Amino acid sequence: MDSLSELINLLNNHDKKLFKAFLERKNKRADVKNLQLFNLIETDDISNLNKLYNNEKNKDAYHALRKRLQDNLVLFLSQKTFEGTHSDTYEALRLVVAGRFLLENDVPKIAFKCLDKAETLAARLEQFNLLNELLLLKIQYAHLPGAEDFEALTARFLQNQLHMQREARLNLAYAFLRQELQQIHLKGKIVNLTSLMIKTIRKYRIAAEDLMTYKSIYQILFIASEYADIQQNYALIERYINRTGKFIQNQRIEKHAYLFYHISILYFLANFHLRQKDFVKSIAYLKEMDVLMGADSHYHRLFYLRYQLLSALNRFFTGFAGQAIAQLQESLSGTNNRSKPADIEDLRICLAMFLALCNDRGSLKQLALLTRTDAWYEKKLGMLWTIRKSLMEILVQAQFANIEVAMSRLNSFRRRYKKYLLKTSEERVLVFLGLVENYLLKPDIAIEPSYKKAVLTFVDEPGNNDLFTLSFIAWLMARWDKRTAYQVVLGLVSQY
Repeated sequence: MDSLSELINLLNNHDKKLFKAFLERKNKRADVKNLQLFNLIETDDISNLNKLYNNEKNKDAYHALRKRLQDNLVLFLSQKTFEGTHSDTYEALRLVVAGRFLLENDVPKIAFKCLDKAETLAARLEQFNLLNELLLLKIQYAHLPGAEDFEALTARFLQNQLHMQREARLNLAYAFLRQELQQIHLKGKIVNLTSLMIKTIRKYRIAAEDLMTYKSIYQILFIASEYADIQQNYALIERYINRTGKFIQNQRIEKHAYLFYHISILYFLANFHLRQKDFVKSIAYLKEMDVLMGADSHYHRLFYLRYQLLSALNRFFTGFAGQAIAQLQESLSGTNNRSKPADIEDLRICLAMFLALCNDRGSLKQLALLTRTDAWYEKKLGMLWTIRKSLMEILVQAQFANIEVAMSRLNSFRRRYKKYLLKTSEERVLVFLGLVENYLLKPDIAIEPSYKKAVLTFVDEPGNNDLFTLSFIAWLMARWDKRTAYQVVLGLVSQY
């Protein structure tokens, strides 16, 4: 999908009507084709799209038209976001814009009131860059009647500069850790997370108290959770989880400036305990998350699908498969073009897994709806996610007797990922694939003692007790067991 189509997909039907009216107001000539191009892209009318400029010489004109339409879309979206967002951050920004306008037009009394209110909001939200701008504005006009004491303004400005520098160091450290994470993820770089964290903190001269804020804890947990997911071992980040739990316990649950970070932290905590198979704690954090989501409709929309995913996973692995499946189906039916594609794909592959483990052919349909390329999945959802998806496709096709399709997918998987898996020391995936291949070539092998022993040995290996890993192994065990793979995995979860 090109960038212009991606922008159009951000608009709902009401937004599209508003944008068309926006274009009509801007168009100075009757022969402008931007509305025509918009309608053709919106309806995916490729045949008529080429007729806009049917002459080879007009290719430049067509690309120029696309560029102008994209620029107008960006302008429309920026204005719509600014006008339609009611968060305190945007309110503070609006007040600064209004204050500047009033000062430039000699209305200082009301201007300073606007800037005072904006400063209160920005300080509470720790919007240091915005504070820097408005304090400079106050200082610039400090000679006018009604202005604050110049020395007091200067002191606040200098203090805010220190806050800006601290935040900049934290952001640099976070960006550095994200870069290191990519090296671990894509190139198999061997890193000890704790050592990396300490090295980064020293490198960017970050004080201990700077790490105990909502934003910094969110950033640390994001890195730690990604690291644990790559390693498929959440025990590696337990120390960070314990510290975070203590921090959260000391905070009041209310609608506050750090709502995004607070909800995100609760999500990370709920996910950690789910992956550690501590479902009671995971559900408790989800309940807290739900309370905070209910305090703000924007954050409810933002986190809703992720909340539903974790909630369904808890239900599924505690024996309530029917409820979990119904929950995901309902969540998917409520998605729209504003839902994040990555969140939708997460729900869909999870539903496919649930159905497959319960021996429901509906899993084939769900997998067929995962229509994006592997390259897209690798970029948006990561290599591990894409590898799991590819393995699941092999297993589900085999489960419902599509052996040739399964073998074809298996060979494609090996061609695409073997080199990466060897480079990242994930030979166990290739071992698992070998066990699957042996079954596909000779299904009767599943009842042979040597094959059973190889599978059971695989279960007992360190690092293979993750929920999703156990689900894959349960599929193999179900080939000789009279139970469904779901019944097998419930037994494995309680055992490991």
